[in-house]
Amino acid sequence: MFSESKKTAATDYLIKPGYIFVSVKPAIISAVLGSCVSVCIYDNELKIGGMNNFNLPIATQSNQSTARFGNVSTSALIRMMIDNGSKISSMEAQILGGSNNPDLISKKDIGQDNIRSALQVLKKKRVSVVSQDVGGQKGRKIVFDTGINQIAVLKVDKLRKGDWHPYEDYR
Repeated sequence: MFSESKKTAATDYLIKPGYIFVSVKPAIISAVLGSCVSVCIYDNELKIGGMNNFNLPIATQSNQSTARFGNVSTSALIRMMIDNGSKISSMEAQILGGSNNPDLISKKDIGQDNIRSALQVLKKKRVSVVSQDVGGQKGRKIVFDTGINQIAVLKVDKLRKGDWHPYEDYR
């Protein structure tokens, strides 16, 4: 988990599953999502934003309390926003991802479980959900501009190593 200080500005940052990033200065935050889900939160008063990326829905044991789990990651993202001065009443959330690959043998739709996990936490914490681009069979590349609260979504049939470009070895 990262929280950017007020003295430095990230211009471009990719988060992989299990990470959270909050920026108090304008930043471009990207993620590549299949069944993973990202919650993007923007504070309309402070004009700051943050995003998580998680790949599992619910941590049920204390030793699982990492940002890889939706209930932990989404709660932590909200807490990080509050730690940077946000109020729940000025936050709005957008949920993205949670696709299901029909070629996988698994009968469990982890994408839908991830979506439900994010929605449950946001409802419990009373953060307004203003947009969702979730489910389906296509992966997504998302780019969140925290300076203007805009998200670009590119849908892809298959996620490839090149979808991470130019970030392959960057975290």
